[in-house]
Amino acid sequence: MKLKFRKIAYQLHLWLGLTSGLIVVIMAATGCILVFEEELKHIVHPKRYFVENIGGKKLSLSDLTAKAEKALPDGLKVKRAIISSDPSRTYVFRTLKMDNEALTYWGTYLYYYRVYIDPYTGKVQEVEDAKKDFFEIVLDLHRRLLLGEKIGKTITGYSTLVFAIILLSGLVIWYPRKMSKAMLKGMFFIKTSANWKRINYDVHNVLGFYAIIPLLFISYSALIWNFESMDKWIKNTLNGNIPTEKKAKSKIPTEGSDTSVNILDMIGNKVEKGLITKESALVNFPRTEEGTYYTELTLGKKQYQNENYNFDQYSGEILKHQFYKDKNIGYGTALRERNYDLHTGSLFGITGRIIYLFAGIIAASLPITGFIIYLNKKKKKPQKKKA
Repeated sequence: MKLKFRKIAYQLHLWLGLTSGLIVVIMAATGCILVFEEELKHIVHPKRYFVENIGGKKLSLSDLTAKAEKALPDGLKVKRAIISSDPSRTYVFRTLKMDNEALTYWGTYLYYYRVYIDPYTGKVQEVEDAKKDFFEIVLDLHRRLLLGEKIGKTITGYSTLVFAIILLSGLVIWYPRKMSKAMLKGMFFIKTSANWKRINYDVHNVLGFYAIIPLLFISYSALIWNFESMDKWIKNTLNGNIPTEKKAKSKIPTEGSDTSVNILDMIGNKVEKGLITKESALVNFPRTEEGTYYTELTLGKKQYQNENYNFDQYSGEILKHQFYKDKNIGYGTALRERNYDLHTGSLFGITGRIIYLFAGIIAASLPITGFIIYLNKKKKKPQKKKA
């Protein structure tokens, strides 16, 4: 029975690996590039992210938003502001529109702009057409293979599922049928003194084993994003009887209601005060009549460690406030909120990101070393029996 299970695992590992190998290489290689995306951007484009001189007082959020919208082409409106607690950083205003029915990267983003503004002077330091940004193209290649949301995301989603099966079946093959001292050594160490075929075999088996845990974390978190039904099932199962949270909605004012208060400045002031003890903040602008201003203040480098608010877009009233340590959100919701940090490795700090980088490099090498093993076995000729 064990032998039969092992043979099934081997066949799954072989044929699934051969059919999905190229996609795995692309997703793993692009993932490696994105691990330190933010740090690399700051080095490559310092003018975008840092002001020339740190001033005394910042301009109001409404003034900076107006300047950003004036700099945008075709009268586009700002949809998000990103603010850092670092006084040397610019404010980043973003607007984008996507077509999820498009079949290519260039068709998916109808427009995507980022405006970088000095918050002390209001000077527009750069207007970036983010569609042409190298890291944005790499990100879309990672998520959709540049083939759009409908086709590309489906391919990468099922490829991730296949990759998870390959990892688990590889673990079955990696475990020896008979345990011995020599077998144990071969399981955990690469025999560098052997010929190149044996070294390639060891690289595939040994490095694949060491990378399996971070790669399974990466695969799981990617599946959550790609398969909505799986996401809902896990969240609802872990939440148990905790009721589903209601979405905050703005109250559309009636005729004669006082809407003279500058909501955006009120939110901006609250964000600035909150940033004294936090790392960064984002402000999402309302998209509909019932939409709210959503603000998220992140404590550190882990995205899930945040405090968020929903403000009524007409009155500025706080409709919802949530802190990440709130125990009433349920285990399923808490796990879902950690999904981005789990996928990028930042859940485990800088060490986790470095581990994920090496795991990604190994993941990109596995289809290549595996294909070489397949070719070597195929070339072997059956030995002639002695008379």
